[in-house]
Amino acid sequence: MEGDASDSLVSIKNIERELICPACKELFTHPLILPCQHSICHKCVKELLLTLDDSFNEVGSDNSNQSSPRLRLSSPSMDKIDRISRPGWKRNSLTPKTTTFPCPGCEHNVDLGERGINGLFRNFTLETIVERYRQAARAATAIMCDLCKPPPQESTKSCMDCSASYCNECFKIYHPWGTVKAQHEYVGPTTNFRPKVLMCPEHETERINMYCELCRRPVCHLCKLGGNHSNHHVTTMSTAYKTLKEKLSKDIDYLIGKEGQVKSQISELNLLMKETECNGERAKEEAITHFEKLFEILEERKSSVLRAIDASKKLRLDKFQTQVEEYQGLLENNGLVGYAQEVLKETDQSCFVQTAKQLHLRIHKATESLKSFRPAAQTSFEDYVVNTSKQTELLGELSFFSSGIDVPEINEDQSKVYNNALINWHHPEKDKADSYVLEYRKINKDEEMMPWNEIEVCGTSKVVSDLEENCHYAFRVRAYKGSICSPCSRELILHTPPAPVFSFLFDEKCGYNNEHLLLNLKRDRVESRAGFNILLAAERIQVGYYTSLDYIIGDIGITKGKHFWAFRVEPYSYLVKVGVASSDKLQEWLHSPRDAVSPRYEQDSGHDSGSEDACFDSSQPFTLVTVGMKKFFIPKSPTSNEPENRVLPMPTSIGIFLDYDKGRVSFYDMDHMKCLYERQVDCSHTMYPAFALMGSGGIQLEEPITAKYLDYHEDM
Repeated sequence: MEGDASDSLVSIKNIERELICPACKELFTHPLILPCQHSICHKCVKELLLTLDDSFNEVGSDNSNQSSPRLRLSSPSMDKIDRISRPGWKRNSLTPKTTTFPCPGCEHNVDLGERGINGLFRNFTLETIVERYRQAARAATAIMCDLCKPPPQESTKSCMDCSASYCNECFKIYHPWGTVKAQHEYVGPTTNFRPKVLMCPEHETERINMYCELCRRPVCHLCKLGGNHSNHHVTTMSTAYKTLKEKLSKDIDYLIGKEGQVKSQISELNLLMKETECNGERAKEEAITHFEKLFEILEERKSSVLRAIDASKKLRLDKFQTQVEEYQGLLENNGLVGYAQEVLKETDQSCFVQTAKQLHLRIHKATESLKSFRPAAQTSFEDYVVNTSKQTELLGELSFFSSGIDVPEINEDQSKVYNNALINWHHPEKDKADSYVLEYRKINKDEEMMPWNEIEVCGTSKVVSDLEENCHYAFRVRAYKGSICSPCSRELILHTPPAPVFSFLFDEKCGYNNEHLLLNLKRDRVESRAGFNILLAAERIQVGYYTSLDYIIGDIGITKGKHFWAFRVEPYSYLVKVGVASSDKLQEWLHSPRDAVSPRYEQDSGHDSGSEDACFDSSQPFTLVTVGMKKFFIPKSPTSNEPENRVLPMPTSIGIFLDYDKGRVSFYDMDHMKCLYERQVDCSHTMYPAFALMGSGGIQLEEPITAKYLDYHEDM
């Protein structure tokens, strides 16, 4: 018996890593079963959801006013946990959707649905095993009676119906013979109390009595009759229990029966590890030898080049020195000049001619040297600049011998950067690669080489986060087959946005005209419908009626900081205006959109929509730029007299950068992260992303880049 108890203790202690929560890295506490079948602590799920909730608000607006011009509501943080746990909780215009988060165990995105945490089952089996492990780890620690008066006595049993532990005396007092409580179920001392019957989380009064094979979760009969599992194949709980227990027992017996084989394989793996270590050291020595040969060649070429430069320098300096000595001689001829001046005083012609002839030749030679001054050598060493561009490129591609693995190619069309970077690549021999390594690094303005960051990837795409704003990054990828890797792909250079990405949706309550505009359910796309209403309005043109713009704004305002957002204007769009506007200006437009002055006709609107002679006022509370007919119209500037320079091809994606504190707005071509136009804007009030459409058109907000949802391919 003692041997069995010892084996049980060892077995319990050996499974510790299976009892660790992947989120908090501690023993599970009230574990919940996620849709991907992994377990996680109840408190960890809440913390993950709150973290995503806070990050959404921080990205959406850094201390921004989260209200529209007409709707101003507060969202206290004290009720976040209750709000997340509440059944039927959904996202509205002021509440982010935080029921989807990556599982810490498999990193797949899991969606808790409308019921949130309340829709998850509690893993009582795992909870019981954790409790047994805790008791084995603290064998000397006793569980005390919950009902004793101080000091409490050590408990001898626990009641599963009362969820309490009792000593012998207290158990007799609270469970007297002849009463209902005497029939309660009791076990040895424990702190883990679980219900006798599992209840359905969706139908809280119904017992779990069936198992959905499609969803791999227990359900009740109401779930099957008219709930989410009505069309799914279900079995009885006893059948599922028997099937799963048989499978698990067979697998366990198989593993136990293969214990000798496993030990043999472990020994083989240890030998392979030693062999790998020896081969790795040998490969390092060979690589060092090759590099030392390269270093020797470089040192030899370096010495040769330096010798040539030194020889040329010495030759030039010698020429300059000779020329200096010649001119130094001119300075020494000062006595000659004095002597010539004395000769000029001679009045006897015969004597003067006799002396002056030789003197004149010497003076003439000195004057000719001064008139034709030219340096004896060049100072530039341009011909001695070493061109290493080709060698640098070759050294950058230095790799191992070709191993038969093709080089992956980064797909530039499907790779982009927004709040994060999304890198996609193609591998001609995809099935031959076990994994990939994505490398990226920041490129400094002074071209300083930063170290490469590496990420191991199993697929052919990866989301890279935590990139600095307004920086260039280089990305490259290589494939791995076993221990052999391919050369790196060509580098892809991406430019991150100039500010944090501002997340918002279209506001369906403030100024939204549902007769002309069509907003999708996600509220990230709006379309303008040029339908029957516009035709009817056209009949009134003769009496001074004009077709007005239909406005729609973001559901979150900005009151400080730097923000960047992007969107796509559909190519078929006739006239779309995009930019920013203050809350007071929006009130003016939206309360009387046809009688009030609109930005289509106001002179200082900061755009080019018929106002060719517009004057620019740096203190205007809005800026809207016109986009349409596949063109981007840069507003007219007093310094530009060429209108053709102001009409550009419409970018595939347009970005807007608002620096609230400096009162400046900029418009970007997202494909090249190039600023197309910028100007001052009055930010004395809350600023909102503003859009206006006329005629047929569509606007799609750029979706923040996150880890894509992956299907689960796990069998029951």
